[in-house]
Amino acid sequence: MSRKGYLLVLMHPPTALEEEFNAWYDTEHVPDRLAIPGFESGTRFHSLAGGAPRYLAFYDLASVAVIESPEYLRVSFDQATPWTKRITARARVQRFTGEQIYSGGGQATRPARLLLLRFRGLKAGDADAIVTAMRASFGMRPEVRRVRVLAHDAGSAGTDFIGLVDTGAPMSEQFDPTPFGLLADALDMVGTYTPF
Repeated sequence: MSRKGYLLVLMHPPTALEEEFNAWYDTEHVPDRLAIPGFESGTRFHSLAGGAPRYLAFYDLASVAVIESPEYLRVSFDQATPWTKRITARARVQRFTGEQIYSGGGQATRPARLLLLRFRGLKAGDADAIVTAMRASFGMRPEVRRVRVLAHDAGSAGTDFIGLVDTGAPMSEQFDPTPFGLLADALDMVGTYTPF
């Protein structure tokens, strides 16, 4: 059985563009993406810390192949709408795609909070260790609804692993890197988001 795919986008628009950015995302971009076959869900988030990246969008995909489908390519990159090109040219954008190597089971629900952890430039073979550490760190907390681990092929830079923790309430403790051992040295981003 093939794994689900994902598209995760981190965006930081300039303050002067923020109102238009949100109008574009809500009225054009998300509806356009959700109309593409294989896009199963899409949720936008806003950073609680207010720092960069300020916005996060997460899409569950039936498989990673959706990103290469004719339907997706027809509305993306050079084929994007003029409004999309205008917004993305002025905002800082980080885009991640790949497989959900650990989907946490259960149905996706709208979380009260989303914790994002990014481990950069690891080996593909580190996947099991990252999954084990994410489950040990977050899986048994009462406020946690779901733990997911995503893999992103960063080419010659290695594999980025992204941990997502959906919670029904704010986290009760700070993040403890101990279960990750030496892999914690690759952690370069920790952010807490709330649905937009």
